[in-house]
Amino acid sequence: MNINLLDRNNNLSILIAGIITVIIGLGVARFAFTSLLPPMLESFLTVSFAGILASVNFAGYLGGSIFSMFIKDINQKVILFRIGLVLCILSTLVLGLSSNETIWFISRIFAGFAAAMAFVVGSAIVMTKLNFENKTKAMGIHFSGIGFSILVTDLISRYVLSSSNSWENAWIVLTIFAFFASIYAMYILSFDKEVKTSSVKHKFDKSLFTPFVIIVIVAYFTEGVGFVVQATFLPDIINSLEGLEGYGSLTWTLVGLAGIPSCIIWMTLASKYGSINIIIITLLLQMVGILIPTFTNDVYMNLLSGVLYGGTFIGLVGMFMNLGGKLAGSNPVILMGAVTTSYGVGQVIAPLYSVYFIEKYGNYDYSLYLTALIVFAGVLLLLYSKTIMTEEQKRI
Repeated sequence: MNINLLDRNNNLSILIAGIITVIIGLGVARFAFTSLLPPMLESFLTVSFAGILASVNFAGYLGGSIFSMFIKDINQKVILFRIGLVLCILSTLVLGLSSNETIWFISRIFAGFAAAMAFVVGSAIVMTKLNFENKTKAMGIHFSGIGFSILVTDLISRYVLSSSNSWENAWIVLTIFAFFASIYAMYILSFDKEVKTSSVKHKFDKSLFTPFVIIVIVAYFTEGVGFVVQATFLPDIINSLEGLEGYGSLTWTLVGLAGIPSCIIWMTLASKYGSINIIIITLLLQMVGILIPTFTNDVYMNLLSGVLYGGTFIGLVGMFMNLGGKLAGSNPVILMGAVTTSYGVGQVIAPLYSVYFIEKYGNYDYSLYLTALIVFAGVLLLLYSKTIMTEEQKRI
C-alpha cells in the first residue's frame, strides 16, 4: 500500500496535518505557557500576573471562537486558519525576545485569538476534507492532538531547559518548531481549487433553548472553570507541595500522555451508554483530580491528579461539542456559539478568582476547593437534566 503524505486529499495526511495544527495552536500558543511557568515564576513572572495573562489568553480564544462560528465560506476559513498559524508563531517569538509586561499582555491576547483560528477553524477544515462515512471516530483521533499538544511542547521545553537552563531559549525553539511544522499543515489543509459553498442562512430559533439545552450550556460553563485552573497552574501547584518540589513538570507530562487516548475512549463510551451519563462520570473523576493536591502531598496521588486531569478534560470537550452538535441539528451555529461562549466565560473567570485566593491565603487550596465545587454543581445540574430529558435526548 503506497501512502503519499503529501497528498492533500489523503485521510491520513489530513489527520496528521490536523494534529500538527493542534500542537501549534493549543500546544505552542497555549499549553507551553503552563509547562514553562515554574522557571518563569522564578525569574520574571508573579503568580498574579500569570493568572491575568491566562485570563486574557482565554478571552482572546473566546473572541476568536465566537468570530469563527460566523465564517461560513470554507475558502475564507483557509485564509483565517493560515493567519492564525502565523500569529501563533509571532506571539510565541516575542515571549523569548522581550520581558516587557505590556508586550506579554498583548501577545497573550493575540495568542488566544490565533489558537482559536488554528484549532476551531482548523478542525472545521479537517472535518470538511476528511472522506469518511462516519467522521465521529476520525474527529476523536483529531482531538487526541490536544494531548499531543501538551506532551510535545512539554518535551521540547524540558529538553531546552535541561540543556540551556533558559526559558527564553525554550520560547525561541518552540517558535522555530512551530514555523517548520506549520508549512506542512498549511499545505495539506487547503484545497486544490476554490470550493463553491452554498451559505444557508439560519434564523435565530428560540425553541432550540429548551430547559435541557440550557442546563447543558451551564454545565459546560462549570467544565470551563474545571479545566482552566490546572491548565494554568498545575506544575506550580505540585511544586508548591512539601516534598514534591520539581515533580510539577513530570505531572504535566502525564497530563499530555493521559490526554492522547482520552477523547476516543470517552466518546466511544458516550455513544454506547449516553452522553449525559458518561459526562457526569467524567466530571466526578475530574473533581477528584482537582482536590487531590489539597489533602495529600503523596507523590503517586499527585501524579494521579495529573492523569485524572489529562484523562478527563479533552474527553469532556469532545463529548460536550458532540452533544451540542447533535442537539442543534440543522442549525448548529447559534447553539455551538452559546456552548463555546459558556465554556469560554468559565475559562476567563477561573484564573482571576484563583489569583485572589492565592494572594489572600498563600496557597492554591481555596481556588481548588471552589473549582471542585463549581464542577460538582455541573454534576448536580446534569443529574437533574436526566429527569427532563426526552426519549430522543436519552439516545444521544
